[in-house]
Amino acid sequence: MPQQAMALERTLHEEGFDYFYQYVPDLKETFPPFWRFLQDLSKFDCSCRSGAGGPPDCKIRECAKSKQVTVCPSCDLYPCKLVEGLAEHYPLLIQDGRRMKKTRFEAWIKEQQERAKRGFSYADIRHPP
Repeated sequence: MPQQAMALERTLHEEGFDYFYQYVPDLKETFPPFWRFLQDLSKFDCSCRSGAGGPPDCKIRECAKSKQVTVCPSCDLYPCKLVEGLAEHYPLLIQDGRRMKKTRFEAWIKEQQERAKRGFSYADIRHPP
């Protein structure tokens, strides 16, 4: 789920904007569609494993399915050309995948949860296309 969208929704709610917008003429038309979008985005499950995230013809997903791996670092060929192409936009992707391979998936998940508690977000370090 997009963590930043959830945080923004929570902050706007705590500050009363989900109701207060009605008293700001400039926001009467634009805020309700924005609020619905933010709520939808905060609930969006962008999970490649479920097939719900990314483009439906994702070559990485197709490759993982054909090799019967849940995550790319489980593959003996990691990092492959497909992952290297994606890593051009996510500079920590390959290093984190190697860390996952070294520590095992469950331990890596705990590490990621600790990183998130400290405010780490992959979205913050992504290089735009």
